[in-house]
Amino acid sequence: MSMKAGYSTPLLHASSIEDSIRFYQLLGFELIDTDHCDPLGWARMHCEGGAIMFLRTDHPADLAEPTLLYMYTPDLTALREQLIAAGIKVPPIKYPHYMLSGEITLHDPDGAKIFVGHWGRAEHDVWLERIGGESNCESQP
Repeated sequence: MSMKAGYSTPLLHASSIEDSIRFYQLLGFELIDTDHCDPLGWARMHCEGGAIMFLRTDHPADLAEPTLLYMYTPDLTALREQLIAAGIKVPPIKYPHYMLSGEITLHDPDGAKIFVGHWGRAEHDVWLERIGGESNCESQP
């Protein structure tokens, strides 16, 4: 049996890990671990089906080659309203050809671009039919 790498976790530079934690908690991430320093030097967060880590940087992130994250939610309208109520600037829902059920685009506190697509049971069922497979997972893209 060959060895393989796994548990891929995006690592983002953050000028304020504490601000990033608060922002990503609004998207459903839960803080799992930190270095327990003040200020934090790194932090790891988990969400359903994924993880993300932050590493403190003393200089602004180089967004010439930005990190892009794509996430999914079963109720995009409710998530958008929740983010707006928390003071996050969120544009209207768009319906691009690759995500006809809806998508929003926002930026984290350091400028990383985040796409959130609506992925409910109906979208999952259509996807399963398209790929010709079955799944025991709940609404996984």
